[in-house]
Order: sequence, then C-alpha cells, then structure tokens
Amino acid sequence: MVSPDMEATRHSGRVSPPPQGELGLLMAGEHPDPHRILGYHEGVVRARIPSAISVRLVVPGSDPAVMHKEGEGLFVAKLQGQDDPPAYRFEATFADGRTQVIDDPYRLWPTLGELDLHLFGEGRHRRLWEVLGAHWTVHQGLEGTAFAVWAPSARSVRVVGDWNGWDGRVHPMRSLGSSGVWEIFIPGVGPGSRYKFELLGQDRSLLLKADPMAREAEMPPNTASIVATPGAHHWEDGAWMERRSAVGWPGREPMSVYEVHLGSWRRVPEEGGRSLTYDELAEQLPAYVADMGFTHVELMPIAAHPFEGSWGYQVTSYYAPTPRFGDPEGLRRLIDALHAAGIGVLLDWVPAHFPKDEWALARFDGSALYEHADPRQGEHPDWGTLVFNMGRHEVRNFLVASALYWLEEFHFDGLRVDAVASMLYLDYSRPEGAWVPNTFGGRENLDAISLLQELNEVVHSSYPGAVTVAEESTAWPGVSRPVWVGGLGFSFKWNMGWMHDTLRYFSKDSIYRRWHHNDLTFGLLYAFSENFVLPLSHDEVVHGKGSLVSKMPGDDWQKLANLRALFAWMWAHPGKKLLFMGAEFAQWTEWSSSESLPWHLLDDPGHAGVQELVRDLNHQAKMTPALWRQDHSADGFRWIDAADADSNVISFLRLAGPGEQGGGGMLACVANLSPVPRHGYRIGLPSAGEWKEACNTDAVEYGGSGVGNLGKVVAEEVPWHGLEASASLTLPPLGVLWLVRAD
Repeated sequence: MVSPDMEATRHSGRVSPPPQGELGLLMAGEHPDPHRILGYHEGVVRARIPSAISVRLVVPGSDPAVMHKEGEGLFVAKLQGQDDPPAYRFEATFADGRTQVIDDPYRLWPTLGELDLHLFGEGRHRRLWEVLGAHWTVHQGLEGTAFAVWAPSARSVRVVGDWNGWDGRVHPMRSLGSSGVWEIFIPGVGPGSRYKFELLGQDRSLLLKADPMAREAEMPPNTASIVATPGAHHWEDGAWMERRSAVGWPGREPMSVYEVHLGSWRRVPEEGGRSLTYDELAEQLPAYVADMGFTHVELMPIAAHPFEGSWGYQVTSYYAPTPRFGDPEGLRRLIDALHAAGIGVLLDWVPAHFPKDEWALARFDGSALYEHADPRQGEHPDWGTLVFNMGRHEVRNFLVASALYWLEEFHFDGLRVDAVASMLYLDYSRPEGAWVPNTFGGRENLDAISLLQELNEVVHSSYPGAVTVAEESTAWPGVSRPVWVGGLGFSFKWNMGWMHDTLRYFSKDSIYRRWHHNDLTFGLLYAFSENFVLPLSHDEVVHGKGSLVSKMPGDDWQKLANLRALFAWMWAHPGKKLLFMGAEFAQWTEWSSSESLPWHLLDDPGHAGVQELVRDLNHQAKMTPALWRQDHSADGFRWIDAADADSNVISFLRLAGPGEQGGGGMLACVANLSPVPRHGYRIGLPSAGEWKEACNTDAVEYGGSGVGNLGKVVAEEVPWHGLEASASLTLPPLGVLWLVRAD
C-alpha cells in the first residue's frame, strides 16, 4: 500500500494542464462539485472507480446491471422508473481478480448544515470540532466517516487514505459554496483509518496535507491524520467539576503549580529509557503531586507536534493529543486520575505561531490561509515559524474552538497561553521597517487583542472555574483585568519581572547582595497591578542557563541552602506559585527533554531535604490563609523591614484579612540571605505572645545546620518597626523563617 508520505513525494510539485468541460474537470480531478456528475441524476447512475475493469450496479430487488465504460475508470448505467435515488451499490472487479462492493458516497446529502457554515463564516462556531475534520458516524442509514475541510482557494480537494490506496482520483470532495468548506461522506471508512487531504492549488500544484481539525494523528515521523475512535471514556470527576464551577475564580484559593513535561518526568530504564504512557503516568503522577502538596499540574504542550525537540511549542495538530504516550482515551484517564487525587490540570496552549512543515497548516490550500501573506506580519523572526492571521474570522474560530475543545473534551481546568507578548506587538523582535503598523499607525496588534479578549470571555462564561494564564513578559496594562474594563481578561499573568529580579539576586554571592537588595523589594511596587503567578519554569533551566541550584553561589552546601531559601521566599511572596519538575529536589544538571529526571539524587540527604521542604511549604501554605486569601491585594501584605540591605535581612507580613490573626490568618516571613547566623535580631510583630516557627529552611531534616529558635518565639510588648510588639530571633544562615501565631 502506498504510504501518505510516499504519495506526498510522488505528487510534489505536479501541475496538471487545464481540462475541458465538466466531464473534463471531473476526470482531471478539478470539478468543484463532483456530486453533480457522479451518483444518481434523472435516472442515470455514474461512478468513478479508477482501477476497476468492470462494474455492476446492484439495486435491491433487481438483478445486477452491467455499467458501461464511459471513460478511464468512469462507468454509467440507466435506472428506469426511479424518481428518487435508490439504495444502490456498485460491485467492482479489478485486474487482480478481486471484487469489492461499494456504497456510493455521491448519492448522499452533505453532512454539514447551513447554520454550521454560517457560524463558521462569522467565526462563532463554538463546537467547530464537531463539524470539520473526520467523524465516524451514521448518515442516511450508512456507517462511515464524514470528512470536511476549509480550503477556500483550492481548485479541488480530494480525501486520500488507507481505504482508497491514497489515490486522489477516487474520492473528490464537493465545495459547499462560498463557505470555502469541502465535504464528503464515505461509507465503510472507520476509526483508525489514516488519511490526508489532496488539494489542487490555483496554480494547479498538488498539495498533500494533514487535517487541521484531526482529533488523532500518526506517530512521528509519520504525518497522516487518523479517523478518531469516538470517546468511550466514562468521566468520574463530577464532584471535582462541580466544585470547580462553584469556586469560580480561584484567586482566593491556594494555588501551587507543578510544571511537567510528560516525556521526561520519569522514564523506564529497563526498556531503553522510553517515556511513560498516559496510563502509566495516571498510576504515578497524581500520587506524587498530591504527596508533594501541589494543587495543580501544568502540562507542557501535548497537542500533536512532529519535532520532539520543540517540547510541543511547534504545533501541527491543534485538536489531536500527541500519540507519543498513547491514545486520546489514555489522556482522559490521566486527567481523571489527577482530578480524583484533587489535582487541577492546566494545559500549555500555543496560538501565537505554527511551524512551516509543508504537510501541515503552512499555505494550506496553496494560499496564505492560516497565516498572513505579508512576511512582515506572517513570519516570526525568532522561531522560524508562521503567525496566525487573527483578523480572519475562520482562523479566529479555529483557535478559539481549539481552546474550548481541550476544556470540553478533556476536562482541562485551564490554559496557559504561550508567547502572549509576541501576539500583542506588531514589532515584536522586528527591526525598523520590518513590521506593518495597525490602522492607527501604532504597534499594537488589534486583531490579537480582540482574539484574546474573545477567548477569555468565552472560556470564562462557558466553563466557570476554568482559568487562563498569560505568559506575557512586558508591561502591557490590564492583562488580568476584565474585558469590560478594557483588560485582556486573563485570570492570571506570569510575573516575569519578579522571576528575573529574584534569580539575579539569588545568583549573587552574599558579599555583593547588599548592592542588589532592590531586586527583592522592587517587585512589590507592582505586585498587585495584575493577578500574578510567580514562575520558575522550564525556560529558566534550558539553553545553557543551568539548573536552579547550579545558579546559586557558594559550595554545594551553600547552593542547597540558597535554593531552600529561594523556595521559602517565593512561597511566602504574594502571587500564585509555579515550579518546574526536578527543581523540587535540586536537579544539578540542566533539564533535557530526552532524558528522565535524575530521581537517584533523592538517595542523597541534601536533595531529599530540598524535596521535603517543598512538600512542607505546599502543605503548610494550604493551612495558612494569609499566604493566599489576599494574594492579589495590597491589603494582604505589609513590610516589616525592607531596608536592612547591609545584613542581607528582609522581612514582611502576609495577612488573610481583617480580624484574622490566629489559625494561619497572619504570617511573618524573615529571610537572612547571608551565610552567617544572626543572634538577637529583633523584628516587629503585630501582637505579643507566642509565635510558632512554622518553617525554618535551615532545619536538619531539610539538610540544614539546625540553627533556629527551637520551634517558637515569644513576642514582647516592645514596639518595633512600627508594630505593637517585637521578638528577638536567631536567624539561620542562608535561611528563611515563617512565624505564625500559636493560637
């Protein structure tokens, strides 16, 4: 059998001469409506079966009739006295002696309705995946697959696949008018069948493309689409989904996100280091994440992508999960298992750009369909990719429906939208003269702004409790503010400024930190201007940047101590938390997507101690409303002392709200980021009495030296730092203390 990739090679660049007449158009594969000639018309049945040497027409209740050959692979017969097309079939005989009974797809009505086409043309079809692509169904009493694809500039479109020998002559599709959609229902084609679309461009070049709306894709390096098996998964997360909807926006809930690359989280060394399957991950990942106390996992992109080295950020199938770890049902079982463990699941989603692979979206119908024609708008200079034309209704619909698809069909709890900054600015990474201003002469991408606002409004109205998170690295105002006040409407925004400043500070030797004290304090000037997530993501441990622990100064003990201090500082700081896998046990080496995390490091007490700290930070934070109830309000934060740069000491309060002091309603964070302990260090506290040492990053069980306050301090009615009481503390070296009221 001819493979789709061999077919692509055979057809590459083929240009046909112009045909003559309607029959000539049909025989040349250029007729926009082959159903008008093939099938049943006014008592005549015509069939195109290119490889057949003879064909008989089989009508129920009648003897088979021999069909006359009208041209190469074209057969015709008359049906007398038939007003409506009967349920006839063809019996074709081939040169090798085999026979095949064929239901005629050209006697059937379209599977798309006018409302579907109208909504798509307006860019408002919210369930686009249910009408475009390939769908195994029953149509006019026949079981088969309905194919539909948007290709408005194509002269003709054919569907080719396993069932027709990848021969484009067999199943030409019909154009559904000005919609630009081409359609055909083929009886007998079932789930698991590989297929592509063969398109004839306006210049008569022949293209072979994967289905943009495919819900299953072939394992790379193969590139065919696959007719999806209808989902049979019985969801068991009803209670989770009901609670999510009741909570609504989770900004006043604890949120600690564990970022995961499924292919390298844990591998199977006994089997050549292969990645875990979705089902194996379902057995291991939820238990680990729950034990570690994270509230969510964020999956790096799992939409199908051919180049593994892109980590999923160069997507070719916006509706198909990658087959590297199993089928879509396996992904559903993984998400169900995470929900059963009380873990929310976020998905990295990439609407900013797509790769130039010739078999995918690029110049899909021979024209710049999904991308801009002008390279100043349509090509991304940093990544060698193409930029979506977000001003085109159908392209907007394609993207918004993709976001809804993952939330609806896979029960994801939210989307982290990649590279938002590159979408917002027309001059992003472009020199003078290499970009096109908007209609007002500005650099803002008005189409992208409108798309993101539409996306967020639709997601939040359709899926209460689902979140959207923007990876946005500039000072664009109102990213996480509602659309109705002029914002983009995201639930949260990554705080890239906090990340850069904090890592710059912690990478400095302590002797120089006094000159960089502002790196830790500056972020509080804007900490409440957005609903921030504090990210220590995969981007900080790749491309020669080294791992988090390797960025820390000093010997190995100091590196681990600094990392522990960084984590406790981060968990106490206003904002939701995100940590990339491997950092929780201080992976020494830079992350590699082709290798497993170095779990053997946990045999070392120092690394096991870091993991134990992260576990305790997560669990303690859940019990401490001061650390999350007012994450995005200035009322939830107060400096104790932000000015002791010479000692490398900094302290602040987190507050749950008025009247809440005990029970985790108030927390004091004190950081000594110098390598020497400090005895008798007095800090102000809001009230006298006993304060529990809820966290000490220098504790022996974390791999520290054990310097501290024996688990508690007693605050006296001695005003200090503008507060009513104060306590004399022992501050551990390169350590962070959390103090909470004991009552």
